[in-house]
Amino acid sequence: MGVVNVTPDSFSDGGRWFDEDVAIRHGLDLVREGADIVDVGGESTRPGAARVSLQEELARVVPVIRALDAEGVRVSVDTMRAEVARAAVEAGARLVNDVSGGLADPDMPRAVAATGVPYVVMHWRGHSHDMDSRAVYADVVTEVREELSKRVDLVLAEGVTEEQIVIDPGLGFAKNADHNWALLAGIPKLAEMGFPLLVGASRKRFLGRLLADPDGTPRPFSRSDDATLAVTALAAHAGAWCVRVHEVGPNADAVRVAAAWKRAGANT
Repeated sequence: MGVVNVTPDSFSDGGRWFDEDVAIRHGLDLVREGADIVDVGGESTRPGAARVSLQEELARVVPVIRALDAEGVRVSVDTMRAEVARAAVEAGARLVNDVSGGLADPDMPRAVAATGVPYVVMHWRGHSHDMDSRAVYADVVTEVREELSKRVDLVLAEGVTEEQIVIDPGLGFAKNADHNWALLAGIPKLAEMGFPLLVGASRKRFLGRLLADPDGTPRPFSRSDDATLAVTALAAHAGAWCVRVHEVGPNADAVRVAAAWKRAGANT
């Protein structure tokens, strides 16, 4: 899954793809580099980010989705709003990626159920302005799994089918670095829930902090792509269904390496 942030303020590439035509070209480039899905979002969810209006989000994402769909691209929409999800699917989106798992907009599960498209239910404890204060766990893997399971049950009760559901542990969302590493190591336990698993580690703060300079200065987001590759390979080998990344080409290679490794292991 390649990322197209149609925003001026996303954490790793804010503004680079904010222009509609540039965003469309970038989406097409990601497909040429090996993306199976292009994830188009019009609202930053970086820590501390303020929400944009409904109309602004629609204006950002719908034209880009429509244009990419016209080129045969499999598009997902990254949104927490039911109205944006409906408009995006009408424009050609084939998956709804909701980082709030239906908590930000109670109408979202019913909207997705009506479309029939796959639905990413992410673990989430609150909006960006205060999510860091919610990063408190005794056993993060167990608690994330339990909270995700409850969200899935509620989504199913609203009419979404099991076949539509994809789960995401929400790395970086109300998680500190130790929580993120524990969740990555816990991918096999999360996969036991029985749903495809999406992992979004690309360029996140915990990678920059792991690779910090000797004086403690975190590595910039744009220089953590090699670490993202390592996470991609390990996550794919551990059973992730999809990885959401900014630099598609090398990550697509990493997925192929992990797949070959698993095949070889299965044959020995």
